[in-house]
Amino acid sequence: MNVADLAKSAQTDDAPPAGLSPALEALWLVKAGRWDESHDLCDGIPGTDGSWIHAYLHREEGDLGNASYWYHRAGKDVPSQSLSLADEWAQIASALS
Repeated sequence: MNVADLAKSAQTDDAPPAGLSPALEALWLVKAGRWDESHDLCDGIPGTDGSWIHAYLHREEGDLGNASYWYHRAGKDVPSQSLSLADEWAQIASALS
């Protein structure tokens, strides 16, 4: 499944497609407006992938201090404010696909 199909599914389907990795499922959930479920799922994703998604979630939430902590744990720079949330979501989804 490519990034565009994942985003479209999140906007039109009631449930994530079968066979997604936990990381892509967490991204699907947040794109579907189910932030809490995404956050709960990413808590269980080990390593930098879970940390990167966690950082994105807190950036989306507006908690930039917490987001910064998670970007650091993911080994990522805090994105520029000019990077939209939609573009960052697509970058993460592409990298984890």
